[in-house]
Amino acid sequence: MKNFDVVIVGSGLAGLSVALHLAQTRQVAIISKRELLDGASNWAQGGIAAVLDSHDSHDQHIADTLIAGGGLCDEGATRYIIEHGREAIDWLIEQGVPFTKDEEAELGFHLTREGGHSQRRIIHAADATGHAVQITLEQKVRNHPNIALFEHHYAIDVITSARLGDHSPTPRCLGLYVQDVRTGKVDTFAAQHTVMATGGAGKVYLYTTNPDTATGDGIAMAWRAGCRVGNMEFIQFHPTCLYHPFAKSFLITEAVRGEGGVLKLPAEAGTSAGKRFMTEHDERAELAPRDVVARAIDFEMKKRGLDYVELDITHQSPEFLKEHFPTIYARCLELGIDITKQAIPVVPAVHFTCGGIVTDTDGRTDLPGLYAVGETAYTGLHGANRLASNSLLECLVIGRAAAKHIESQDRINPIALPDWDESRVSDADEEVVIAHNWDELRRFMWNYVGIVRTTKRLERAKHRIRLLKEEIDEYYANFRISNHLLELRNLVEVASLIINSALARRESRGLHFSRDYPDTLPKALPTVLTPKRKK
Repeated sequence: MKNFDVVIVGSGLAGLSVALHLAQTRQVAIISKRELLDGASNWAQGGIAAVLDSHDSHDQHIADTLIAGGGLCDEGATRYIIEHGREAIDWLIEQGVPFTKDEEAELGFHLTREGGHSQRRIIHAADATGHAVQITLEQKVRNHPNIALFEHHYAIDVITSARLGDHSPTPRCLGLYVQDVRTGKVDTFAAQHTVMATGGAGKVYLYTTNPDTATGDGIAMAWRAGCRVGNMEFIQFHPTCLYHPFAKSFLITEAVRGEGGVLKLPAEAGTSAGKRFMTEHDERAELAPRDVVARAIDFEMKKRGLDYVELDITHQSPEFLKEHFPTIYARCLELGIDITKQAIPVVPAVHFTCGGIVTDTDGRTDLPGLYAVGETAYTGLHGANRLASNSLLECLVIGRAAAKHIESQDRINPIALPDWDESRVSDADEEVVIAHNWDELRRFMWNYVGIVRTTKRLERAKHRIRLLKEEIDEYYANFRISNHLLELRNLVEVASLIINSALARRESRGLHFSRDYPDTLPKALPTVLTPKRKK
């Protein structure tokens, strides 16, 4: 058994920032499924939204967030996160993050604007902000004597005091079981506090901008441990993922539209080729919130039988594009697309999980000792639709708050926890079952639980999920675990939560659009699911 003060599952911005805030006073372990930089934070292009200019205000940022959130944002949590934005950015600057400079700006850094924002308030490092932040924090984490790194390790399940015979209404989280992916050995990690920072669940869908690690692990583990989840029906589809057979999950940042990029119909649209279409869907055109833009693209593609639309920013100078979007320029050029002369082919793809484990602004879940931070959590900030670049802000602010709360807690004497028991299982005989079920799940989620939904499609998906879940549970009970099986088990759990949440919402709001319930109800209420207590 391994013993730590705090175990953090996940190595994105949420996990690394919590670890660095705690490491001065606590012994911390970070569990990472792959390398530290393999999460979604490292892929984030746009930037971090915060009030950093005198022309802007907290009230304006809050108003923009509430509007984008379709009336479902928790106003208290939204205000808390936004009002703590400046200190979060200052902390990153202190860590040495190389944000793009602008000597004429008040703070000395360039601020851009993205869809849904009324002001330029996105601080960024060119078009690879997440990478710049992650590289900076990774070095500090690797060099810190109080942080132990467990890369290529997979968290299986939370250990609660109920497993030790505690029958109280609120059992406590005592740690978790973790598998070393390279050896297959399962270790017990005891911890006074456990933090889920596992990111989103984009891989539950066929097309996503997320990395392969985004399999909803934290949400599934917390749900099985007895925690509520909220607003899982609100899956944000990023409007502009590069459409190319060799460009897996490559995102074209919102900032391209923020700097004047326009969406047009491609040559395949015939006489309408080159037509700008967003002005017909929303008065804000390309700067409308992501759900509006994604539905507009989906509508035009289905109406005209198109495989993609085009994003054109050729009106900007080559020098401007190479300076502001060097990653996009280089990647597109590798694929034969010169964005200084050609429009970029794009399609919508799953990008962000707005719901997650229900927490307060200290990151606390329903299970004492268990915290959740970042995309895996539901704080109420994102409501029915996340405002661009608010996600990294949430990671930083709630991560710091969670660390402070953990530091305020009295230390608990370590408890001996049971070892992982695999005495009644055997080696898997047919791994193809996992691959087949993984593919089937992602395809029917894309087809039945996508951008536009119907009750009939959702019911079909629910039926298919029930059958899949039975098959996977049987497989899990009888064979030795693998990381592929664990991911599939979590994805099926999360898919079920998305479907049940979508069926419960009998209206269209934000990212959830139902043909059977096209109207928006007068009162906005979150969808909160509560697991059945195990007897």
